[in-house]
Amino acid sequence: MSNRRGNYGFDALGAFAGLIVGAVVLLTLTGVSFAAGALPAAVSFLLVGVYTLASAISYAYTTRRGRFRVWADELDLQGGEHVLDLGSGNGVVLTRAALRLPDGRVVGVASAAAAPANAAAEGVADRSGFVSADLRELPFDDEVFDVVVSSQALRELGSAECRAQAVREAYRVAKLGGRLLIADVRHSVDYESVLRGLGAADVRRRDLGWRYWYGGPWSATWMVEAYKRSAQPVR
Repeated sequence: MSNRRGNYGFDALGAFAGLIVGAVVLLTLTGVSFAAGALPAAVSFLLVGVYTLASAISYAYTTRRGRFRVWADELDLQGGEHVLDLGSGNGVVLTRAALRLPDGRVVGVASAAAAPANAAAEGVADRSGFVSADLRELPFDDEVFDVVVSSQALRELGSAECRAQAVREAYRVAKLGGRLLIADVRHSVDYESVLRGLGAADVRRRDLGWRYWYGGPWSATWMVEAYKRSAQPVR
């Protein structure tokens, strides 16, 4: 992914910094304990310190490389679709989609300047658009988008009902046969339940694997995939 031209930074930089600081403190305590002859404590600090350092490395890989590769695999686009990205953030998913849409367009629901700036840097501003909107009340007609995606954005909403309403809105604006992809580390079971309740077809929830771990398997990202029911789902 060295050909990326945008500036995507780190997801939740404070959490990553906390892991780095924690690893440094624990490894320092390891050295102090060894010097003091407290071998059991030193071994304990060493094990936890190495574990924390490994978590930081996992986190860095996901945010700098892994998430790009996962979305490159997930965005199975033909090139002419109309795509909606819910909560574009710094534009990771939006730009990956736009790069695969020579004849299509992606619209991002974004409140910050990072996503538009990265779309321009990646050379896809001409096939990208942005709106500032509440994810629970999207300013679009019914059945507009071929694909609706979201990465780690719905979890920022304040309650389970708010998240459920955002999923219902995503389903509403998807075309018949359209595809929904919602990635989240926390609430994927709830999203799956809402989509099943809406009558979505081919609903699946799956672990996206080690490339999308924010520190380790306890913070794995799960994908909920579904299609808006029609006579023949569009693939």
